[in-house]
Amino acid sequence: MVGARLIVSDFVLSFMWVWAGVLAKMFVVKVLGLGHEPLGEVIKCGLSIVYMFLFAFLGKVTHGGAYNPLTVLSSAISGDFSQFLLTVGARIPIQVLGSIYGVRLLIETFPEVGLGPRLNVNIHHGALTEGVLTFAIVIISLGLARNIPGSFYMKTWIASVSKLALHILGSDLTGGCMNPAAVMGWAYARGDHITKEHILVYWLAPVEATLLAVWTFKLIVRPQTEKKKDSKSKSE
Repeated sequence: MVGARLIVSDFVLSFMWVWAGVLAKMFVVKVLGLGHEPLGEVIKCGLSIVYMFLFAFLGKVTHGGAYNPLTVLSSAISGDFSQFLLTVGARIPIQVLGSIYGVRLLIETFPEVGLGPRLNVNIHHGALTEGVLTFAIVIISLGLARNIPGSFYMKTWIASVSKLALHILGSDLTGGCMNPAAVMGWAYARGDHITKEHILVYWLAPVEATLLAVWTFKLIVRPQTEKKKDSKSKSE
């Protein structure tokens, strides 16, 4: 039952995620008429943080629902084998499926939205960009997930601003996506989802960066249980 609930939540959130960014841009461009003006960019950034808060809240309400394969993969690597199988065998594929259906309906409803992020640099530069951005956001997410002081809202604020900043840094190069499922939705609509560029830049590089980030975080930051044991042995 828990696995089924997570799978349904992942599909719905992935479907909604590809809509969120597009609707925010359309609101700024069509409703407010600001286009690429500085004020329009500021409003888009503000809306991005708002809907990232919304999705963080939905993830909390659904007890783990997610829209990004890298988020669930980083958790699965640190969990047990059954959790890893559920993530790789069901959750990630359903997130991709939710993104594909979300993009398909989005394009049918608003044909003028275009066809999503594209690679604007060579394949090696693109893979390095997505890898570095993913490594940074996974490290930040792992740090915020630990039992450190701070409320849900403060942690979500830090994570949202970090994601937005990293997205802006990579937006002109690869789209600054850091979300293979969402990119797959747009690539599937264009028909280039099985190209070498898409697989290496938007899947292989982020997944490798996630694995490296989890390993690095474990190496640098000791688990809380080990720290408690050390402090207990010192006190004795």
